[in-house]
Amino acid sequence: MIRTKYKAVVIGGSAGSFSVVSKLLSQLREDFPLPVIICLHRLKHVRSGLVESIRLKSKLDVIEPNDKEPITSGKVYLAPSNYHMFIEYDGTFSLSTEEPVNHSRPAIDHTLSSAAYVYRNKLIGIVLTGANKDGAKGMKDIAEKKGITIIQDPKTCEMDTMPKSVARLIEPDMILSPDEIADYLNHLS
Repeated sequence: MIRTKYKAVVIGGSAGSFSVVSKLLSQLREDFPLPVIICLHRLKHVRSGLVESIRLKSKLDVIEPNDKEPITSGKVYLAPSNYHMFIEYDGTFSLSTEEPVNHSRPAIDHTLSSAAYVYRNKLIGIVLTGANKDGAKGMKDIAEKKGITIIQDPKTCEMDTMPKSVARLIEPDMILSPDEIADYLNHLS
């Protein structure tokens, strides 16, 4: 098993990110030791299909967490449709139906920001392709807590607004293609 100082990976994405997440999860090692927490903009009235499709590509177990569900290493957690997903200090998820943020529920900023406050410098934050600025504030919070910040190389994005919004707010630690992101995660030590 990989030994690493990090405690979690948190990923946000929107337009075009489903294929990137699927590819990334298909490339992650079976013994990847960290929880992978994913918040994607989703259609609020479509409750099934996405997690099942991602599950087909992933070597790791993929689930939509319930409220107060404990976060476990080596699992992939996908924010449920139409719920904000927060990470709590006690190592559990908190789901909320508060108003949309950046026209979205789940809001990537909520997930990234709450992860930043819990995991601090032991967090890896990644923002993928997307068509709005959701995720930029969350990545700023990760940077301020000394976590690692990675954006998808805008040249590889279907929609480059999200990673460019992050880059306007902070200087990300890395700008990587999807293959390079998978390679980086697989070689954590």
